[in-house]
Formats: sequence, structure tokens, C-alpha cells
Amino acid sequence: MEVIDGVFANRHYSFFFLLLLASSAMSLASAKTHHHGFIVQATKVKRLCKTHNSITVNGMFPGPTLEVNNGDTLVVKVVNRARYNVTIHWHGIRQMRTGWADGPEFVTQCPIRPGGSYTYRFTIEGQEGTLWWHAHSSWLRATVYGALIIHPREGSSYPFSKPKRETPILLGEWWDTNPVDVIREATRTGAAPNISNAYTINGQPGDLYNCSSKDTTIVPINSGETNLLRVINAALNQPLFFTIANHKFTVVGADASYLKPFTTSVIMLGPGQTTDVLISGDQLPGRYYMAARAYQSAQNAPFDNTTTTAILEYKSAICPAKCTKKPLMPPLPAYNDTATVTAFSRSFRSPRKVEVPTDIDENLLFTIGLGLNNCPKNFRARRCQGPNGTRFTASMNNVSFVFPSNASLLQAYRQNLPGVFTTDFPAKPPVKFDYTGNVSRSLFQPVPGTKLYKLKYGSRVQIVLQDTSIVTPENHPIHLHGYDFYIIAEGFGNFNPKTDKSKFNLVDPPMRNTVAVPVNGWAVIRFVADNPGVWLMHCHLDVHISWGLAMAFLVEDGIGTLQSVEPPPADLPIC
Repeated sequence: MEVIDGVFANRHYSFFFLLLLASSAMSLASAKTHHHGFIVQATKVKRLCKTHNSITVNGMFPGPTLEVNNGDTLVVKVVNRARYNVTIHWHGIRQMRTGWADGPEFVTQCPIRPGGSYTYRFTIEGQEGTLWWHAHSSWLRATVYGALIIHPREGSSYPFSKPKRETPILLGEWWDTNPVDVIREATRTGAAPNISNAYTINGQPGDLYNCSSKDTTIVPINSGETNLLRVINAALNQPLFFTIANHKFTVVGADASYLKPFTTSVIMLGPGQTTDVLISGDQLPGRYYMAARAYQSAQNAPFDNTTTTAILEYKSAICPAKCTKKPLMPPLPAYNDTATVTAFSRSFRSPRKVEVPTDIDENLLFTIGLGLNNCPKNFRARRCQGPNGTRFTASMNNVSFVFPSNASLLQAYRQNLPGVFTTDFPAKPPVKFDYTGNVSRSLFQPVPGTKLYKLKYGSRVQIVLQDTSIVTPENHPIHLHGYDFYIIAEGFGNFNPKTDKSKFNLVDPPMRNTVAVPVNGWAVIRFVADNPGVWLMHCHLDVHISWGLAMAFLVEDGIGTLQSVEPPPADLPIC
């Protein structure tokens, strides 16, 4: 009897194993490889009454939307026909072992020079929802960006009722001049760069700006139907509120991870963040403004206080060819409404219990914020136009990150090139101080350096990101390349490990790739270092990364091929 049972058990196991193999093979068979060509080039773009030679992809602004399924592979050949160096970053893609395809200039690759090309190849695994792609070189991101939509695997479905429509909503920022010249001028003078002249929705400023209303973006909806809006903040330097007159949002995802659904009338996105929301066509047929404007947390700092609009239009609305009735305008939070931002961010939960890393191996505290460099003796006054004759800077743990210029960090690491970087980025601030109080002026000037922090493969990492009040406190969107992470807590003031641990959510914290660190506050994130390579962590306000608010992790290879970075592609750009 025992033998029969044993034979039966073995057969049962074999059958189960074959089923597993079959389902795995079917999954692989349904995965597709998508080939795209990106031509980066100057294109005439007219906004705010003026035509500019803007850098675009395939002549489109915003650039093309890429749509894939979870498990698919993307192969994108980028040809640079512009006059600037360029790279493309696939924001939020895990890039497991494919760091060469991540894109940040001089971090994982040297730039694609004018006339050159490079093919990005990577597989998307275990991610669903809305991400995006953008230039990661100078300020080209102002016009070089587009949506990257990841649908569920074939045969799978959303964890919510399938919407009738899906619409990408890309919030952008527009300068009525060449944005590359704006940052170059700021770098020359040491002052803050000029603020933008408009915000945009899908590339259009909307009805409230000059010469813009005839091109205002229109988003259709029918009575009774549900529309999934995939909202992306592609603005260079500004967190944004977004809302629709008379319509509620059901938030269902962010940064290509699903969330426990919750309802709100307004959302806030820091640059780099994405949020998936469902809206219902449950209002009287008509036209309703979608609107976005700044969330400005830095006191006394100039900002673009304009409002961009699009129109949610019911297709069932009876409307003459020229509608005379203006769409209904929604109320928007005050520019400095941190309470609304806090209530929104604290509503985020994963749909179910998740495996949060515990037994932490690396317990890190990173202070983030601005700084002021004293004017170097050999500089004229016109090069020191920051406050009181200084130059603006920014740092993490008092290190202002300096990008290399002769090799990428990943290349230098793999080829053992000397003198490109060091691995002594501090695990905590070199000086302990009242981070959110009155800070001594002696702490305003950070040390420049190309310092990396080394992580062993598989190590469990916790980072406390602490805002500082040096120059001014601010809400900083901190983005980590190559990883998603759990946001287990956030708060105001100085993080206190003794009392603030009680706020840790280790059950269902949200998974993100960009965390909005509260103004004058802190956020705690955790992840497992299971992706070898060199991974940039930086503020996604582009002015701050240009001032040095960045660092990079060097995650060592593990054991064997599957825990090691793939070899570099043959067409990797050379410096």
C-alpha cells in the first residue's frame, strides 16, 4: 500500500511539475518583443504665440506613447540628430541586470553624441501600470518625454473593473525660450534658473494662456462610462496638483504598482511620479476643466504660478460647433497647501500584505537639501549671483554630487578605471545638527565629490531621507534608479528613531520609485539590493540634480550569472 501511495504521490508531483512547466512556457510564448525607433531632432513647436526649435522624438511633443505587456521586451534604437548630447531613461523600469539600458548620462552610459545612435534593450518583469521615458541629459527632459504603459500579461486583467477608455495625461512645463540655455545661464551665474512660462497637459498649455485655447487638449468621456487616467508629472522642477471640476478620482495605482483604491478630489504628483485614477462619467453631460498648478513648498522661492487646463468633454453633450459656454473650473488647493498633500500621501496602501524587508543590514540616514557656495576668489561677481554673492548648490549628507565627464560610473566600475569615483559616501551626515531648525551658516557649504555607497548583493536596506532647512526646506521628489521601494513612514521635523518607529507600516506600505519627502520632514524607505550595478538616487527637480542633489549606489554582483550585471552591449556609446 505504501509503495502504491508513493508511486501515486510521485505521479501527482510529476503532473504538477509538468503543469508548472507548461504554464511557464505559455507565459514565455505570449511575451513579445517590441521594436521602436526614436529620432531625436529639432522640430518647430509653436506655443504661447512663438515658434521654437524644440528637441523632440520623432517630431512629436510629447513623444510617442509606448505600450507593452508585463513580461515583454523593449528594443528602442535612439538616433541623435540634435545638436546636443542625449540619453534616454526608462523611468521606473527595474532594469534587472540591464543597467547599461538605464540611461542617466555618465552614470550607466556615456551620452549619445550628435550623429550617433544606441539601442536600449530590456525586459519588463513584474511591473504593471504607468511609467514614462525621458531624456536624462542637461534639461532636454523639458521636451523629450513620453508615456510608457505596461498592461497586464496576456490573459490577465486589472484588479479593478476594466475601464471603457484609458487616457495618458502628461503634465509638463514649458519655457518660452531654449531650456538648455536656461540651465546653462544659471550654471554660469550661480543663480536660480528662470522659472517656466507655462504648464502643459499633453503638450498644450490650455485656455488660460495666450494663443493656446484652440489647441487645448480634449479628453472624451461618455455618460455612464469609466475612464482610466494615467497621470504623469513630467514637469522639470515643480510638484503639481491635478483635479477635474465636479469629478472624483478613485486612485488605483502609482509608479506601476497597484494600490488599495481610495477616493479623492485632488491628487499631487512630484516630478517623476505617476498616478493611475479612475473617473466616472456620472455628471450632467457637458464640458469640465481638468486643471493643474503648482504645489510650492519652498518659502520665498519664485515659481510659475500659472494654471494649465484641458477639457473633459462628454461625447453625449449637445453642443453647437462653437461652444459658447465656458467649461466649469474646479477649485484648486492653495499653492502651499501641505495639509492636502499629507492627507493624500498618507492614503497610499498596497492592496494586500507585502513582504517588507526586516532584519536590516544597511541602516542609512541621508540629509537632503540646498546649500550656498562662497564665491571662488577667481570668479567675477557676475558668476556669483546667488544670495549675498554666493552660488547655489545642493547635497546629500553634505556631499554635492559631481558627475564624471570621461567615463560612466558603471563602465568605470566594470573596467576598473581609476580616479573616476570613490566608495566613501557617508552612511549618515558627517555632522549631526537640528536638520529642520535654524542651521548654522557653517553647514551651508557642501563638499563636492563623486562618492558612491557600496551595497552587498541581497542586503536589506533602510534609508531615512531627511529634509533640511538649509537655505529653505522643500518637498523633494527623490527617485531611485533600478529599484522600487516601500515607503514605510513619513513625518515632519527631525526623524527620531526612538519614537518614530511606532509609525512604521510593515504590513501594507505602498511601493514606489519616487518618494515625495515632506517639506521640513522625513520619509523612510526599504528595499532589497537584488539588482547589481550602479544606480543613481537623486532629486527629480532637475535644477537640484544640476546643483548636486544626488548620490549613487554600487550594488555588487551576487553569485553566478543571474546575480551579475550583463556584459555591456557592443554599441554602448564611448566617451
